[in-house]
Amino acid sequence: MYEYMIPVDKDHPRKGEGDLIVLKDGSLLLAYTEFYGGSSDFSPARIVGIKSYDNGYSWSKPFILQENIGQCNVMSVSLVRLKTGEIAFFYGVKNSFEDLRFYMRKSFDEGETWSKPVLVTVDKGYFVMNNDRVVQLSSGRIIAPVSTYQDSVNHSYWKSYIYYSDDNGETWVKSKNEVKLPKNIDSLTGLQEPGIIELKDNRIMMYMRTGLGYIYASYSEDWGETWSKPKSLNVKAPTSPSSIKRIPQTGDLILIWNDKNNFNIENLKRRGADICDRIFQHRAPLSLAISRDEGETWIKKMDIEPDLNHRYCYTSITFKKQYIFLTYYYDLNLKIKRIDIEEIYR
Repeated sequence: MYEYMIPVDKDHPRKGEGDLIVLKDGSLLLAYTEFYGGSSDFSPARIVGIKSYDNGYSWSKPFILQENIGQCNVMSVSLVRLKTGEIAFFYGVKNSFEDLRFYMRKSFDEGETWSKPVLVTVDKGYFVMNNDRVVQLSSGRIIAPVSTYQDSVNHSYWKSYIYYSDDNGETWVKSKNEVKLPKNIDSLTGLQEPGIIELKDNRIMMYMRTGLGYIYASYSEDWGETWSKPKSLNVKAPTSPSSIKRIPQTGDLILIWNDKNNFNIENLKRRGADICDRIFQHRAPLSLAISRDEGETWIKKMDIEPDLNHRYCYTSITFKKQYIFLTYYYDLNLKIKRIDIEEIYR
């Protein structure tokens, strides 16, 4: 296991929400959000890139991938190697709490130059899509999962759905239905920050953070056009995003999340249905589990970050040969961790 920290500095008080991709020459490109006018979600920020030519031991100086063109910022990167060979680069342009939309640019020369942007979230609104969330299915369909609020006054009661493209990202369509909690569950948080994983039986799982103490999931049997009613994955977690990918060498699913399975959540303080206990909601530790049954059950393997004095969240997961590369917030710093896949199975 090897780690590398990209620390904040006086000019850049927050660095994170990144994604990493393996380039064709074997080098690594990491794109992340670099804040420069404060550390809030609405502070000015741009997207920068750094490269490594030695499997993450050392990194280049940052260079600008996407300058800030929003009234607030640009942030939350996804980098996807499309089946046609080019790289798709997704990012959000935030103008206000009523206006956050996502765009896609492509590179046909391994990130040296980028095409003009295409609007992904074709409707108007405030759409949240985390870093490292866009996926291309085995069918070739590209899925961009988003969440948005139902209550536009209080920005609450969140719902999730997807935009998808069948023409390599040139045009985008919204899914036919949205995933919402039942009305009898009084959760201001709702279902937020969805991620997508394709299962072996060709179903698509959308997993979401909640305030209810568990990760929730919805399933699609038609490549994302319609979605089932949400249900708990029976994995305890705070209101913090989780990340799920498939390990190429073994076929198992890997889950990175803030493990809270040692809590008895029945007795915790709540606001409506949402847990508001401060200790439970603290984003630590950062843990790793695997599933051998397509997400039905999970086996915890390790705490990647066991120290409860820090916060860890907004993970990206990238595989290269025998390595898993993770990037995530370490407080407001960006941390890169390289794990040998064999370490998970010892």
